[in-house]
This record gives sequence, structure tokens and C-alpha cells, in this order.
Amino acid sequence: MYTDGQIYMGLADGGRVNMQLHMSNRHGLIAGASGTGKTITMKAMAESFSDAGVPVFLCDVKGDVSGLAEPGAQSESMEKRIDKFGIREEFSYKAYPVCFWDIYQEGGHPVRATVSDMGPDILSRILGLTPAQEGVLNIIFKIADDRGLLLIDLKDLRTTINYVAEHKDDYTLTYGSMSTQSLGGIVRALLPLETQGGDLFFGQPDLDIFDWIRTDVYGKGMVNILNCVKLVQNPTLYASFLLWMMAELFERLPEAGDLDKPKLVFFFDEAHMLFADAPKVLVQKIEQVVKLVRSKGVGIYFVTQSPGDIPDSVLAQLSNRVQHALRAYTPSEQKAVKIAAQSFRANPAFKTEDVIMELGVGEALTSFLDENGVPGMVQRTSIICPQSLMGPAGEATRQSLMSRDGMSKYDQVYDGESAYEVLTGQQAKEAQEAQLAAEREQFEKEKEAYAAQKAKEEEAAAKRLAKAEEDARRKKEKEEAAAQKKKEKDTERRKRQIENQLINTGMQVLKRGILNTLFK
Repeated sequence: MYTDGQIYMGLADGGRVNMQLHMSNRHGLIAGASGTGKTITMKAMAESFSDAGVPVFLCDVKGDVSGLAEPGAQSESMEKRIDKFGIREEFSYKAYPVCFWDIYQEGGHPVRATVSDMGPDILSRILGLTPAQEGVLNIIFKIADDRGLLLIDLKDLRTTINYVAEHKDDYTLTYGSMSTQSLGGIVRALLPLETQGGDLFFGQPDLDIFDWIRTDVYGKGMVNILNCVKLVQNPTLYASFLLWMMAELFERLPEAGDLDKPKLVFFFDEAHMLFADAPKVLVQKIEQVVKLVRSKGVGIYFVTQSPGDIPDSVLAQLSNRVQHALRAYTPSEQKAVKIAAQSFRANPAFKTEDVIMELGVGEALTSFLDENGVPGMVQRTSIICPQSLMGPAGEATRQSLMSRDGMSKYDQVYDGESAYEVLTGQQAKEAQEAQLAAEREQFEKEKEAYAAQKAKEEEAAAKRLAKAEEDARRKKEKEEAAAQKKKEKDTERRKRQIENQLINTGMQVLKRGILNTLFK
């Protein structure tokens, strides 16, 4: 409950326990075993920030945070708690301005980012790439940037990787060598992200972070609720979203210095997923963002079961702390209790380590920064009750709010021209050119074959013609020879006839002469 620059968190032996609004961007931790009241604490904080005009982002892991959209229900136990905290005049059951979001596009408006916005560094850490593979991924992003290829969604990235793999020898001298093994390793690492829903998270229209930094017409901060019921079952995608969101806040928000109140407060539930088996470089990146985003006016609150889930370098940045009960049945759990106790400024009135295991539901050990930024002594605190509905909001409420929250611009996916379209178009063009080249080559072959066949036919025709001419010549010669022979034969016959005639004539003359002589 927000009053006069302070967030009333609950009651301790010393009276009211407050968190200073102007110190709430020093980040915080809400920890405790399952069922001890972490979600109630988170909702109570979110309500107070909203009342103070501070926009809020919440991860709804179990599906019950959505109750912020409906007023709480009156009950005997609630009335007793209202009287216990002395807020009868201030308290009212009320709903808060809520905007629903869902990466899987089932329980809220889509949340999308582009692959380019994610960048090779964060993407490499999410995918768990080796240094060699990370170097290759940086080259791929550089080639895409130099060629004007937009990396919007995962199909853009995959198509670009395939393109680079096919042309890697062409880029070696300009960008460096890229082994086939590294390229294949990147493709394999993308598979879990794709199967967990990365194809829904990466795309356009991508989220404008300033759409989360809004107030309603009454000046209350908008409570942005991300449906994480399904998302937390896919840790790679969940970590991708959280890392991208923190980096986006750090890069886009201007420096703000110390403000009267934060510009935006984030609550990351199941925060251990962000650090589970995280490499050192990833933890360093988160630590850097957590350190520097405070000056942008952003507060980040991690919600998890044990402080031991958070690396020490990050835990050291979380100044406002709420520790619900922990159970210690095993040596590792006992160690976790000890670590949690040591993270508080000691209170001489009790032993922190013992009290952690004695806390009931709705109770917590709290320590908040005072007006001067000094951590307060740990106090055993009964956490104040929320004013909104304790359970999940109804589907009708969700649909009604989504229809009039002004964020419908994200509901329809936009798939414009990006690397996938350019490269597939180029591949189609190259395939078409290759087909045309093949057709031209086939045509030339057929042309050559036709020419060869025609030449062969012409040669055969020429041979036939030559043979015909030779046959005709021989026939003519034969006919001429026959004619000559006949002529010669006729001449010879005629000659003989003439000779015979001459002989006959001579004989007659001779005969006549003899007769004339005889009868003279």
C-alpha cells in the first residue's frame, strides 16, 4: 500500500515496515520456499508501485498474478488482516490497470523481438556457444549487416547461416575463416530455441519497451503481466527473453540519475532459471545490466526460492530484501538457510537463521534501504494483504482489457522483406539463371547435334549426288563407248558393204571387160 512516498509492506514489532519509493530502484529480492507467500508479496509491491504511478512488469508463473485486474473479494480472514494492519480507512478492494502479454500468444498480446535486437553476444550466451562458434556467429551478423540483410526471425538467421556456409570461402579473406563444424554447431544450438517457441518470440512487430512505461488516465502505473505458465517450462526461451529485456532497458532508456520514483519496476519470477548452469560471461553480463540499469530509473526484483539461486555478484546489487520461510531438511538446505541469514543486517532481538525456519505463511524477514540508502536491520514482518483478487482473473476480464488497452498493434504478425526473402529470392534467381544456363547449354548441344546431323546428312547427300553423277558419267561413257563401238561397227559394216559393193562392181566391170574382149 502506497502512502506519502513510502510503500507500506507490513507490520513488525517496531510498527510499520516501509520501503522508500525513491530507493526502490536499488533492486530487490523476494525469496522463500514454495507456498510461503512470495507471490502475495510480489502482488502487494506491484499494487503499491502502480498506486504511486510507477509502471510494473510481472512474470505470472502460476497463472494467479492476473488477479490484479479484478478487485479483491471480501472475506472474514481479509477483514481481520485489514484490522490487524490498521488500514481500515485506507484499504479498498480494487482492480489495477493491467495489460496482458504472452510470448505464445495465448493469454495476452504477443511479445516479440528481432534477432538483430538480440544481437550475437546475448544469442551466443543463450545458445551456449563455444568461443569459436561465437566468433563465427559474430561474422554471420557482420556479413548480414554489410549486405543489408535484416535478421528479423529465426528463419532469417537460419537462411543466412546456410548462405554463409555455401559461400564461406568467398568471405574468408574479408571476415576470417569459418569452419563447417562451427557453422553446424550453431545450427544445432538453434534447435532447442526453435522447439521451445523461438519462432513466436522472434519477429515483427517487435515490442517497443516504452509501451510498458505507461500510466492510465488516473495516473496509476500500468501493470504489465507476462503469462509465463508455459514459458517457464522452456528455460532457454525464458532466459532469452529476460536477458533481452534487461539489455533493451539498459540500451534504450536515457540516464536518469536519482529520481523520486522509478520509471519502471520489473519482477522476474523463477529467477533461478536465468542463472542455472550459466557460464561466467553470462553472469557478468547480467551483473553489468543490473548495476547500470539503476541509473536509468529501473528497479529489478528477482523472485526465487533461495538467495543461493542468485550469484553473489548479482545478489550484492539487491538492496531491498524480503525473505519468506525456508525449510532445512538436508545439509544443502541448511547451508542455504545460513546464506540467507548472513545476507541481512543482524537484529540483536533474534537469531536470523532460526527465525527463517519458523516463519509462517504471509510472514517474512525484511530489510529495506532507509531514506539515506542504508540497509535497515532485519525485521520479522507480517506482509500486508493485496487489494486485488487473490486468484486468477476471469477470461472475460482478460479479453475485455485486451480489447481496449491500445496494444492490438502487436496482435498481427508482420513478415516483411528480410534476409529470408532476399536470400531465397536470390537463390530462386540463381536457380532460374542456372536453369536458363542449363537450357541454353542444352539448346547449344541440341544445336550442335542438329548441325552435326545436318552436316552428316549433307555429306551423305553430297556423296549420293557424287555417286549419282559418277554413275551417270560412267553410264554416259559406257553409252558413248557403246555408241562409238556401234558407230565403229556400223562404219566397219558399211565399209565392208562398200568394199563388197566395190568388189561386186569391179567384178562386174571385169566381167564385162572380159566379155567385151571375147565378143569384140
